Amino acid sequence: MPRNLTALRLQVETALAGRVAAPFSYRDRKLVEMVSAGIPEIDSLTGGLPRGGLTEICGPPCSGRTSLLVAALASRTAGAEACALVDGRDAFDPAAAAAAGVALKQLLWVRCHDIDQALRSTDLLLQGGGFGMIAVDLSDIPPATVRYVPLNSWFRFRRAVEDTPTILLLLEQEANAKTCASLVLRMGLERQRWSAAAGERLGGDFREHAAARLLGGAGVRAEIVRSSVMPIAGSASGADGSAAEFEAGRECEIRDL
Repeated sequence: MPRNLTALRLQVETALAGRVAAPFSYRDRKLVEMVSAGIPEIDSLTGGLPRGGLTEICGPPCSGRTSLLVAALASRTAGAEACALVDGRDAFDPAAAAAAGVALKQLLWVRCHDIDQALRSTDLLLQGGGFGMIAVDLSDIPPATVRYVPLNSWFRFRRAVEDTPTILLLLEQEANAKTCASLVLRMGLERQRWSAAAGERLGGDFREHAAARLLGGAGVRAEIVRSSVMPIAGSASGADGSAAEFEAGRECEIRDL
């Protein structure tokens, strides 16, 4: 029996020579090209964002998802790549994005009003091709609604982006794409820095202070929930459960929260 298995293995390897390298070698991670997410801490944690795969960014409101989205768009458009943003609830702020470095002339903004429009638009963009990154922002759609998206929709998106140079970025409050996602990151707010209008620095929860305060910055924690990719070159991707923190700071006035 062992002799027969050896002969069969040799026959299969010979038949697949030149097409499949090491067909009997187990690989739990796919070798892919990774590009910068625009945030050094995220790049160190994950190795970047994978081309030809679905990356899922999940987390509650004010968890740093938008900061990561804008940073990724700024990084890709700075390299003259055409990008598309499918805005699930028409919540994108182009002025703030431009101030953060996004080249709006390189960005197609698809303004949707419900999840059906968002999914149909994503399908069309993936079929059309030609984009360095397609971001689908479902962050402002209730999680219960996103949960009812059939799993075959995420599978179709994954198959459409496979073996292409496109980065498919999905933002939600909860992870829903399951194993269709090559990389899943969970975001969360760690700490905030508040200051009074006159410049006095305050710490702790903003609800302990007066109604009008300035947000001086916020620490964001990103954790790898699942990763099935391995960079072709450069930094290695962290293991599942690895985490990193980065600062998402932007002076803004918070009223009546």
